[in-house]
This record gives sequence, C-alpha cells and structure tokens, in this order.
Amino acid sequence: MNDYYDVLIIGGGPGGAMAGKTVAEAGLSCCIIEKRPAIGTPVRCAEGVGQEIFDFIDLDPKWVSAKIRGAELVAPNGQVIELGSKIAGNEVGYVLDRKMFDRELIWRAAKAGCEVYVKTRAVDAIREDGVVKGARVEYAGELRNISAKIVIAADGIESKFARWCGIDSTVPMNELETCVEYLMTDIDIDSSVNVFYLGNELAPEGYVWIFPKGERTANVGIGISGKKCRDGSRPKDYLDRFVQQKFPDGKIIELIVGGVSACRPLATTVADGLMIVGDAARVSDPLTGGGILNAMYTGKLAGAVASECIKEGDLTAAALKKYDVVWRESAMGKGIERNYQIKEIMIRLSDQKMNSILSSVQKLDLERIGTKEIVKELIKFNPWLLKEINSLKKILG
Repeated sequence: MNDYYDVLIIGGGPGGAMAGKTVAEAGLSCCIIEKRPAIGTPVRCAEGVGQEIFDFIDLDPKWVSAKIRGAELVAPNGQVIELGSKIAGNEVGYVLDRKMFDRELIWRAAKAGCEVYVKTRAVDAIREDGVVKGARVEYAGELRNISAKIVIAADGIESKFARWCGIDSTVPMNELETCVEYLMTDIDIDSSVNVFYLGNELAPEGYVWIFPKGERTANVGIGISGKKCRDGSRPKDYLDRFVQQKFPDGKIIELIVGGVSACRPLATTVADGLMIVGDAARVSDPLTGGGILNAMYTGKLAGAVASECIKEGDLTAAALKKYDVVWRESAMGKGIERNYQIKEIMIRLSDQKMNSILSSVQKLDLERIGTKEIVKELIKFNPWLLKEINSLKKILG
C-alpha cells in the first residue's frame, strides 16, 4: 500500500469496484479499501437485478442463480397479480450470486490497475481547511495516513466517511427499512418468478420477498419500517411467522440482516475532494430497496468525473458537482424521486385500500402502458388516491 493515490475509494462493493475500474482505465493511480476480510461476503441483499445490468457488464452464467421472467404481487387479501417483464422492471431479470459477482467486479478493477486491500478500515478523514485530502486507515494492525486528490465514499448505508467529512449521511429511522433474509432450500417455488407479499399485518410499511436462487431454493426475506420495530414485532418475528405458514418444512441455510434506506438521496453527494456513491449516497430505490445497479451507475459516473477533474487540476466541489447534477437528471435519479413519492403513498394505505388498488391493477393491460399511465388509470378506479399526497401531480408530470 502506498501513501498516496490519485483516487482513494472507501468500500469494495459494486459502486466502489466500478469507480476503481473507471479511474484505473483512465490511467490514474487508485486504491480500493474494504473493511471486510473478503469481497462479496456477507451478502446483505436480495440479489435481484434487471436487464439494465447489461449497460455495465455482460453476465457470465456462473454469476447467475436464476433468470427471472416475471413477478407476482400478493395483496393482503391473498389476491395474486401477475406482472410481466415490462411493468415489473428492475425486479425482473436475474437473481445473482453476489459472492461471485462482487468478486468479479473487484477482479476487473484490479486487472485494470486499481490496487485492492481487504480487512482495511478507514477510521477518519484527512481534511485541510475543509478540503478532503485522504483517509486515516487501519491496515495490517497499523494506523497510517493515505493521501489522495479525491476520495470516493462507497461504504454503504452505514457510511461513516461522509460524516467525518461534514456531510450528515444518517438515514432517518422512520425511513430506514430494517431487513432479515433467509436463504432457504427444499421449498416449493416457481424458480423463474419473484414474489412480493404486501400488507400491514404481514410487513408494516414494507414487504416480504421470495427471490429464487434455483430449483427449490430462494432468498426469503422481509423489510419493515424501523419505526414499526418493537419487541415481538421485529423483522425476524414477522419473517418467522411467514415462513412457518408458507414453508413449514423448508430448510434455512443462511441468515442475513441489514438495512436499506427508503428516503431521498443526500442533499449533496460531493464536497471539496469528496464524492459519494451507491448506498452511502442513499440512492437505493426507496420503493423496492434495489441498489445494485444504482451503485454501479453512480460508481462508474463518479470515477469518470473524478478522472476528468484530476486531469483538469480542479478538485473543488464546484467542479465535482457535474457528477451530482448528471445522476440527478438521469433516468435513475428521476426514478428515485418518482418512486419516493409512490412509496409515501403506499405506506399510508390501509390493507383495504391496498386491496382496492391491486384489484384495479388486474383490469389494466400492464404490458402496453408505462408507469405514468398506470398511475393515471389507477386514479380512475380509486379517485381517493389524489388526496393521499399533494405531490402526486409530480409523478404524473
């Protein structure tokens, strides 16, 4: 490990790996540090991605646990709504093997010339007159200072590095989805369909998911609002009740816990000498919780803008702001804002109203119309929706 790099990246997930590969391919020196002893573990993700993944990488079959052709929504009253690929969007495509996939991304970054160090933890930011100049890290049992022209924070939802740099990255408790997931086997499932169960009794302000990982094997998990957690009503309590009813003879072979932000992104994702990507920037989808592709997109974009600014010799927040502006104006950024508004509606719905909406969905030709048209049509059947939130008009454009 050197004492200086053009770019230092905190975190070795998909966002950090894409940033490192992009910077290295631009001919600059860079280093990724990852606090865990191995890339890709533990998996804290349902592992689903949409077809958009091909915008970043060609999938090797060995990284794919299941190819998904559709999705199902199960209403609180048990009604099942089948969604084809067009409307199901990012939840239709593939369920990855994240352990293999994340390692492949890191290997590609390393092959491009980016150095990678695991079991290496950032313990503080190095700042001079408010400008980020690097990080103090713990490596091989020793503390050392690593200087960099730009630091990219890709350290996940629990990101501390941004806070050390003066940016409050804390996710509000009422907008934090607390999650528990089992990897289960010996269960009866359709291995090509992702299933989502809705309902306040089942998963308050969240949902239960079943994401296939192959024949008779799936990620079975739940996310609920942090403000709904209490003794006897924590995510694991809800999930255990669901599993006992749905898969009483299934075998649990892994237990995964974590959190997902369901809030708006950070107000700013840049500062002098600093860029923030992926879950650290809170760019996971506030409606579904999906974050893999958003992390890859922001990581790649941050790497490109960082490389450009370094070559131009301007490391100020004003120069790096191009990254912040581009991702907010992208389809991803607009989708996050739209889905945040939809999420705000969904969490206020009673089970009765949720049943009414999903019953209306059954009447729509979902393969022929887009999201805006679907919302408009749903309002025709459920005019009370317009009263749920004033900013719904923004969704409709």
